[in-house]
Amino acid sequence: MAVFYIGSYDIVDMNAFRMYPAVVLSLLPKYGGEVLASDTSATVVEGTGRTMNAIIRFPSKEAALGLYNDPAYQDAKRVRQSSTKNVSMVLVEEFQLPTRA
Repeated sequence: MAVFYIGSYDIVDMNAFRMYPAVVLSLLPKYGGEVLASDTSATVVEGTGRTMNAIIRFPSKEAALGLYNDPAYQDAKRVRQSSTKNVSMVLVEEFQLPTRA
């Protein structure tokens, strides 16, 4: 079942953060990931907005976690962790309507 990575965070060091997206984008094909949305100026309807918001579709939870645990991602992850704050990263399963018998 497909899952969606939903990430929101505040970028506090844009110069350091700049290398992060390129690494993620280079790894997405290996795991079947597809960026559905990515925005640094989203409209806040309710609650507290973040400076970066992204939604990425993966074919499975295993594929999403594969990218997260990929050795090639680890340096980029450390860069993201040191250049952002207020991080929320979740995997949400695709909604499936029940089939009628």
